[in-house]
Amino acid sequence: MTRRLAQVAKKVGVSEATVSRVLNEKPGVSEATRAAVLTALDVLGYERPSQLRGERARLVGLVLPELQNPIFPAFAEVVGGALAGQGYTPVLCTQTAGGVSEADYVDLLLEQQVSGVIFFGGCYAQGDAPHEHYERLAERNLPTVLLNAAIDNLDFPRVSCDDAVAVEQAMGHLRQLGHTRIGLVLGPPDHVPSQRKLAAGRAAAAQAGLELGDELVERALFSLEGGQAATTRLLRQGVTAVICASDPLALGAVRAVRRFGLSVPTDVSVVGYDDSSFMTCTDPPLTTVRQPIEAMGRAVVELLTGAIGGVRVTHDELLFEPELVVRGSTAPAPAGGRG
Repeated sequence: MTRRLAQVAKKVGVSEATVSRVLNEKPGVSEATRAAVLTALDVLGYERPSQLRGERARLVGLVLPELQNPIFPAFAEVVGGALAGQGYTPVLCTQTAGGVSEADYVDLLLEQQVSGVIFFGGCYAQGDAPHEHYERLAERNLPTVLLNAAIDNLDFPRVSCDDAVAVEQAMGHLRQLGHTRIGLVLGPPDHVPSQRKLAAGRAAAAQAGLELGDELVERALFSLEGGQAATTRLLRQGVTAVICASDPLALGAVRAVRRFGLSVPTDVSVVGYDDSSFMTCTDPPLTTVRQPIEAMGRAVVELLTGAIGGVRVTHDELLFEPELVVRGSTAPAPAGGRG
């Protein structure tokens, strides 16, 4: 007990007597100090006294689908910093292949009595994935925010980048460069953001008098290898430009073009999505559609902390406008097209 008091006191920067007063529910301690002591207990792995277990800790779970795509750490940095500024401790939960699942993380976070959860992508965006763990969050009335598009029947606040506008911007740019044979590399068929991108791509193509048939749409896992395999198939269809649903997919597309014996952007133009870290340093620098990370991250935190504070927050999806960033991976279509 004495060791626990000393560790918690050191973590918070108060006396052991203050920690003892909090644990024994004695008066004379400010609400901020009391919350900091309870959070320190959670962070250090100590069990709260039974009379305090019903209260939620000032911890917020940040559930990420992966760390390989730089966009997710970038969002987590913005959101985590904003949460810390409001006195919350972010708890990073990252899924790995064959490791802890999203549902497992939800169980863990519920056990820790977290104040809320933010998802940065995951099962909620895929129609065929399991969704029972979201029902548990809803049943507990735990404040939860989803970043980017979700399936229809999940009633949580959502903050999304406008997938339709992103594809419209990319298609418009490529059309201005004279491209008429444009392929799409998207995520799985049940992936809601990819469904939105596909619908927007077909609408934009039709408006321009072009067709975006099934042979020009490829599905892939969100990885460089997935982008390479999908783009190789599109190159066999004679495309002169490829729009990808993420920057890693686009980097895979660039590799595919080169291994096909062609060059980017002279023979084939490539557009990514996210504008994640180091896209200015690729060869060539990647033309991509930028998500407004700072604005979206702040909105996520405002929704979550509002819900934690008992404010009635909107469950309507907040759509943020992306921005096309033109760099060196796009150029005028080659004369006469390809193939």
